[in-house]
Amino acid sequence: MTAANVLYITVDQWRGDCLGVAGHPVVQTPTLDGLAARGVRFANHWSVTAPCGPSRASLHTGRYLMNHRVVNNGTPLDDGFDNVARIARRAGYDPTLFGYTDTSVDPRIVTDPDDPRLFDYEGVLPGFTPATVLTWRNMEPWMRWLEGHGHAVPSDWEELFAPVPGYPGASDHGETWAPSRFPAEHTETAFLTERVIEWLERRPDASPWFAHVSYIRPHPPYRAPEGYHDRYDPDDGPPLRRRADRDGELAMHPLHLAAAHITGCPSDERELRQLRATYWGNMTEVDDQLARLLGRLDQLGQIDDTLIVLTADHGDQLGDHWLIEKLGWWDESYHVPMIVVDPRPEADATRGTVVDHFTESVDVLPTICEWLSAETPIAADGRALQPFLHGPGAPDDWRTEAHWQWDFRDPVDHLAEDMLGLTMEQCALDVVRAADHKYVHFGNGDSLYFDLSDDPDQLVDVSHDSSKLGCIADARSRLLSWRMRHDDRTLTGHKITAKHGLVARRDPRR
Repeated sequence: MTAANVLYITVDQWRGDCLGVAGHPVVQTPTLDGLAARGVRFANHWSVTAPCGPSRASLHTGRYLMNHRVVNNGTPLDDGFDNVARIARRAGYDPTLFGYTDTSVDPRIVTDPDDPRLFDYEGVLPGFTPATVLTWRNMEPWMRWLEGHGHAVPSDWEELFAPVPGYPGASDHGETWAPSRFPAEHTETAFLTERVIEWLERRPDASPWFAHVSYIRPHPPYRAPEGYHDRYDPDDGPPLRRRADRDGELAMHPLHLAAAHITGCPSDERELRQLRATYWGNMTEVDDQLARLLGRLDQLGQIDDTLIVLTADHGDQLGDHWLIEKLGWWDESYHVPMIVVDPRPEADATRGTVVDHFTESVDVLPTICEWLSAETPIAADGRALQPFLHGPGAPDDWRTEAHWQWDFRDPVDHLAEDMLGLTMEQCALDVVRAADHKYVHFGNGDSLYFDLSDDPDQLVDVSHDSSKLGCIADARSRLLSWRMRHDDRTLTGHKITAKHGLVARRDPRR
């Protein structure tokens, strides 16, 4: 048997610690647990940037933020960059998209100033064949499907996620408890799943396929369908990771205080705990829809011929550090799930294993390239995960820390620049996150340092502790070396000589 198909799944804004298999005390994810048992779960996996557009640019190109430069939702992606869809197409596939990639067109390839792509930051990554495009600003396919099922559909897409009016008991719970207006079998998650299943069922031949299925959930709005809206008790779950003194924690850095003005969590803990429980309900809904998809794939006799890669673009603060959404230097925004199921016999020895080594979202592209027997672009920053899938395990030079970057410039309203008194180029930070410490370096020279041995929840900045100066200097030096190692190298391995003509060499160690 030769494995032939690729099912590349992303879930949006899914925290890496919110998996049943990971030991979460509340959340139930039996489908993902089953995937992990059949494959390899990367428990120490990190997104290298946020929010959605930048993080997906890293997933699709294998590049760090400092190299692809998609610094925010709406920042154009250089059309000259190679990406996972183009690579799959060159390998003989018709890479097909269900959902979205959050790709903004390179304006240099657009000649008409009224081209609709210049007004859409949720475009399709070049190389994909769009089967069903479903984005926050384009819910039209789902809306027409809802109408076909007899639902009255509002014209405003935001109203699609409004709660059932006057739902019994809503006044006795937090604001996000009341269920969404459409039943679980008709949510946007169910719709997208059905579209993928229909596509699989009507394929005309047995040729290999490549599908990227990009679910919107559990991304906010924090609203779950009936049956999931009350699945979890808000009083259950782990303690919130934050200081009791809100003002004291926000005073840690001006960016933290500014973030609280924009993405601060509900001040009422009852509301916050309900928000968190609603988010968990959305997770279980996605997990159940994945069960539908994988079950049908099994019935079609294709699951044993399919590589399955499941990950997320970034996480969610869920009230930790007094914030929601995804941003900054906080672990909760960057620790994400990663599960790979390779059906080939050479992966049998590692099934059900858990990898605790640091892995990053830029590793997804090289892993898929390796599986496709395609050359990984020389500009990619990640490394293939096959040593963990097939053995012998981590190479001697595998990374010992994770890195991520967040760029918070605002070229339209200059909100961050005005609030913090920074230039656009200073609105950035780099993070070095090791097992026992975290170092944060800001574009204006500020820094934070957390001793994770004493402070695993990262509540106390010890960058001004004289006893930590040596550790901070070492972390800063490692950050500089990391950036130097990963400077863009698209043509740096090439040289034109009179004797040999064009010579191309690559460093296999990356």
